[in-house]
Amino acid sequence: MHKLNRGNREKVQQFMSITGTSEKIAVQALKASDWHLEGAFDAFYSQPQSRTYTDSRHMEELYNRYKDPYVDMVLVDGITILCNDLQVDPQDIVMLVVSWHMKAATMCEFSKQEFIGGLQSLGVDSLDKFREKIPYMRSELMDEQKFREIYNFAFGWAKEKGQKSLALDTAIGMWQLLFAEKQWPLVDHWCQFLQAQHNKAISRDTWSQLLEFARTVDPTLSNYDAEGAWPYLIDEFVEYLNENGIMQKGRSTDWSQKR
Repeated sequence: MHKLNRGNREKVQQFMSITGTSEKIAVQALKASDWHLEGAFDAFYSQPQSRTYTDSRHMEELYNRYKDPYVDMVLVDGITILCNDLQVDPQDIVMLVVSWHMKAATMCEFSKQEFIGGLQSLGVDSLDKFREKIPYMRSELMDEQKFREIYNFAFGWAKEKGQKSLALDTAIGMWQLLFAEKQWPLVDHWCQFLQAQHNKAISRDTWSQLLEFARTVDPTLSNYDAEGAWPYLIDEFVEYLNENGIMQKGRSTDWSQKR
């Protein structure tokens, strides 16, 4: 790699460490993406032939390590052990990304099909490979489209079984977790507003539309359209901000810079 500058050499090393590929393949992938790591990862993992070979027996062994002794599922205790093995906190947002890859229906549990299917999609059949994928899964949160998918997935994942809406306390916790990544300046005011004036469960429409509001409306509300088709709760939030004189003047309002 003597012909590459220091920054590109570091990108090659990072690409190799996460994907397990050779230097030659790493350089080719990065050159093809104009040295953008995200683009190189996306291109690499979108090619079926590039996926890491996985051994179904080893995936079964991993599942058995974490599954509940009485139920054929991975439950809270098993997930706690998994987090310890991966050296991540159970509250770490990367565990939401793991659940997204596994297409988990419910928070804090994985069916066997979800767990094995997630391992297959990630190309993981050992703890070492799982740990190596953690940086890649963190990087997915920086991708605009993937963040949107993970954000929308989180609603169904976090709500109670059989409920159409998301409990307010749970929604607030999820928003604080997700917007810690996107750094929406109004998230704390939004949560305070809900606790003070709403105090009810959150609908899927409100959940999904809030991300659009955060992405498109300047925190100073300078481009807010009162005639827009926002859910009533978001309109009430804007009234709350205006009535209380809560503006975020002087802060960057370009969502893309917050990624």
